[in-house]
Amino acid sequence: MRVVIAEDAAVMREGLVRLLEDRGHEVTAAVADGDALLRAVAERHPDVAVVDIRMPPTHTDEGLRAALVLRREVPDVGVLVFSQYIETRYATRLLAERSDGVGYLLKDRVADVSEFVDALARVAAGGTALDPEVVRQLLGASRRVAALDATLTPRESEVLALMAEGRSNTAIASALFIGEGAVEKHVANIFAKLGLPLSESDNRRVLAVLRYLEA
Repeated sequence: MRVVIAEDAAVMREGLVRLLEDRGHEVTAAVADGDALLRAVAERHPDVAVVDIRMPPTHTDEGLRAALVLRREVPDVGVLVFSQYIETRYATRLLAERSDGVGYLLKDRVADVSEFVDALARVAAGGTALDPEVVRQLLGASRRVAALDATLTPRESEVLALMAEGRSNTAIASALFIGEGAVEKHVANIFAKLGLPLSESDNRRVLAVLRYLEA
């Protein structure tokens, strides 16, 4: 896996470089601002970019704005936002057009190194990796959250949250300690209640749910 890292904190940046290289991945560039990220991706053609949100010069939203540019102009490069902050407006934009090859993880909630590397590999391969807290805030930001709560059963809400994290039916079954057949039934019920078409693609179903929430 070829990775570009955009992180302005030198200790965190070097730590990510060492972490990934120790596991056999190639860090093709490690930069400290959004403009350098865009140049590095154009020059190095990585599989995925790890992007912090707040970078120079204003330390507000430079990373997310650069991530949006990457999603639009270099769609074959996965983008994993890795930050201490949740910006729901930009997160929704990041996921709005399509949900393949994208992730949003919170630094202080990643439980271990393997979890982070697995999520990064999933994004590089075209999958999705969303922190549950990001999902919760996206749900909370939706004007339809009350309607969702009233429409879905508690178990269906759990399945929906795991779907939005990018989990497969097998992974959902494992997380909830239920059979895959039960997950398939819940997924079918969710899409029926939301008026959304069924799809065998995890990424397309995440996109459909997020579009519904954004509406």
